[in-house]
Amino acid sequence: MRIVSFIAAGLLIACGKSEKQPHAVEQAKWLIGSWENKNEIGTLTETWKKENDSVFSATSYFIKGKDTLHSETIKLDETDGILTYTPTVIGQNNNKPVPFKLTSSTENQLVFENPQHDYPQKIVYDFINNDSIVATISGRQQGRLSSDRFSLSRKVN
Repeated sequence: MRIVSFIAAGLLIACGKSEKQPHAVEQAKWLIGSWENKNEIGTLTETWKKENDSVFSATSYFIKGKDTLHSETIKLDETDGILTYTPTVIGQNNNKPVPFKLTSSTENQLVFENPQHDYPQKIVYDFINNDSIVATISGRQQGRLSSDRFSLSRKVN
């Protein structure tokens, strides 16, 4: 009987222990750094940094010559284990943030969706290797399916 009590007590203690779980945002750590896509139209730059254990942030710019054609800030944050990608695009959505919830992920891919947003409804980041990622936005735009793909290389300073 003492042995059974000892085993039961041991199981209760073991079940009560909880190892610290990694934060969901850590699955996106491969985003950290500066990325760019230079082509004949202009330069897209996206720079990610870790704010704390549950928040990454980014700035993204598309520059043509001396003109900034697109500018946004992005917050990737974890609340109650849920990862949300929230861009704020200057000149769109009344300059208000638009949240996209993580709907699926693998070691090399993050998929965020917001079916209520006008365009895009889906944002996907693919990790290719330490020096290459691909960002894809897609959804319905003016009644038609649309997709834009941005191959980004790690920026060398």
